[in-house]
Order: sequence, then C-alpha cells, then structure tokens
Amino acid sequence: MLGIDLVGGRWHRLMMARGTQLTYDDFAALPDDGKHYELLAGVLYVNPSPGLPHQHTAKMAFLQIREYFEGKGLGEVFFAPCDVILSEHDVAEPDILVVASASQFSQRGVEGPPALVVEVISPSSRKYDRVTKAARYLALGVEHYWIIDPQMKHVVCQRAERGDWVVVAEGRDSDTVCDPAWPDLAISLKGLWRARSG
Repeated sequence: MLGIDLVGGRWHRLMMARGTQLTYDDFAALPDDGKHYELLAGVLYVNPSPGLPHQHTAKMAFLQIREYFEGKGLGEVFFAPCDVILSEHDVAEPDILVVASASQFSQRGVEGPPALVVEVISPSSRKYDRVTKAARYLALGVEHYWIIDPQMKHVVCQRAERGDWVVVAEGRDSDTVCDPAWPDLAISLKGLWRARSG
C-alpha cells in the first residue's frame, strides 16, 4: 500500500496550487490507467493488485454474503471496484459492500455508508485497512465493518459504538462466525482460505 497525495505532474501542480485536499471531482478526473485508487480525507491512495489468496477469500466471502442478503431481500451486495462516496473528500472501494437502500445508488456509485463494509486484507494493506480506512469508515457513518485476514485465517466483525469500533464476533481457521446484527447469517470460514499449493 502506497499512500500518495499526488499522481504525476498534473496532480502535483493541482496540489501545489490548492494546498488542500482532493475532492470527488479530482478523483473522478483520474486517468483510467488500471490502477486501484481511493480517496480518504482528501489524500489519494493507490493500491497494488491483490494476490490470489486475497482474491479467493474475497470471492468466497462474497458468495456467502450475497446468498444471505439478496436471498432474503435485505440489500444488494457488490464487490470492488465500486465507488462508495462517503464525502466530497472520501471515495472508498471496499472489497465487499452491502447496500440496503436503493436510494443510495447514483450515477457516481454508492452515496453514503453501506449497511456493511468488508475488507480482505493483504500483507501490504494491513495497517491501511485496520487503521486508516477503519478510522475514516467510523468517522463517516459506517456501522458494520468486517476485516478478513487470509494470511492469519481470521475474521473480525465490528460495530460502531460511541465513536469506536467494538468487536462483536470473530473466528479463526474453520470456525463459523455470526455477527449479532444478522444472527442467521453464518459465515463458514473453512471455505474462505485457499489451500497452499506445492
């Protein structure tokens, strides 16, 4: 994970001229160069492409979450890349997100905090997902934030309470995890982890 506040000469000039945070309009004007960008508190971040363990875990978690929420008509489930506009200075791309209200959909993406945000962390994104993104999600109204760590085979379900994240459920290895917000959603961890080859 490389945190940057300028991209190329154009963005350097823009930041120098403004001396301030980037906005959604700046973010939307970025070139379509195949890189994964996010804007948090006006600072632009570029993410390396995720590895196979990350992709496998994200896919398997998405399938379980989608079956539950869409099967019960509780919301739509999306996966990255999907812009979540939390403020004019914050555009995130969670690995998985659940949107419970159709009124949040716009031409720009998802407007406002999703019902659930899930991040699958990679070794390079550990601090970014656990600290930087977690703080912005909390400050901007995300109520439920799950962190899935394929390397540690660990899942943590958190809920926002009185200005902090509170762990409400967690599990490891082949456990089954149930967040109390959705007690009949049982996430089987065994299928999330990609078996190591050779």
